[in-house]
Amino acid sequence: MNSNETSVWRGRTSQWVNFPAFLLWGLLALTVVLLPISVGVILWRYLVVRNEEYELSNERLQMHSGVLNKRTSEIELYRVTDTQFEQPFWLRLVGLAHVVVISSDKLSPETRIRAVPDARQLRENLRAMVEARRGAKGVRISELE
Repeated sequence: MNSNETSVWRGRTSQWVNFPAFLLWGLLALTVVLLPISVGVILWRYLVVRNEEYELSNERLQMHSGVLNKRTSEIELYRVTDTQFEQPFWLRLVGLAHVVVISSDKLSPETRIRAVPDARQLRENLRAMVEARRGAKGVRISELE
């Protein structure tokens, strides 16, 4: 981060995204034959989600991921063209949701901030920071097709 960049929000994906897989593999673990495979799959899925982290600053959104090999990707806020709020049924039951970030970035045209609390507020904060960043950089998005 440069001296003008400040961290606004930091979060991780909730393990609730693994609920369907944990349920399925947990039931399969009841059979003695599939127990080692089930434990391995559940552990791996847990680690993958545990290592998903998001960091939003006043200039960019960074996504960190990876269990064995780490990967960091980022989207400059002035490149964000749209955001969406998604709340699947099982996440709505526990107060979590996804924020989808659509951008003009070539490597990450659509990024999903998965299963985070207060996602609606996060989306609104992100939207306001995108507008502020565009104004600071003097960027306009044209909607020509």
